[in-house]
Parts: sequence; C-alpha cells; structure tokens
Amino acid sequence: MQSEEQVTQLTISEARKVLLDLPEKLERGSERAIRLTRRGRPVLAVMPWEFYESIVETLDVLGDPDMVSALRDGLEDLKRGRLVNNKEAKTRLRV
Repeated sequence: MQSEEQVTQLTISEARKVLLDLPEKLERGSERAIRLTRRGRPVLAVMPWEFYESIVETLDVLGDPDMVSALRDGLEDLKRGRLVNNKEAKTRLRV
C-alpha cells in the first residue's frame, strides 16, 4: 500500500483547475492515484482506468470463494514445487 507521503492530495477546487492535466501527471509520476479532499477530508480518488479495472478484477476474484481456493491451491503447488512445463500442460489439457 502506498504511504501517505507518496499520494498527491488536492482539494476539489484545485483538482477542478488541473483536471485535464491529471492523466499525464499520473502517467509520468510514480503515484497510482490522487486524493481529492473536501474540507480537509478525503472524498475521492482519481486513478488511471487500467488501475481501476485491476482493483475491480482483484475484488471480484477475492469475493469468489472458489477462485480464492483455487488461488491458494496454486500458490501451495508453487511452494511445494508441483509444477509442469508448458508442453506437459498442453498435453494434459489436450490443447
């Protein structure tokens, strides 16, 4: 998770003035999002669309117990060295 210091914070009024420049700012910088505040409290995050989609996809996976179980099983297989190469996987899957 990003530390508080790494996130640019703008008031909504400030963001309104620079809105058209925010995509380029996020693309050039190391930040993933910009925090927008109202009366000193965070109210919105501005982020690149691709990052937003990756968050939604991650939440979808983590919200599905079967997917989480499959992910854990896969990580356990990696940890124990239970791997197959690409050729063997294709053979097993008949691809």
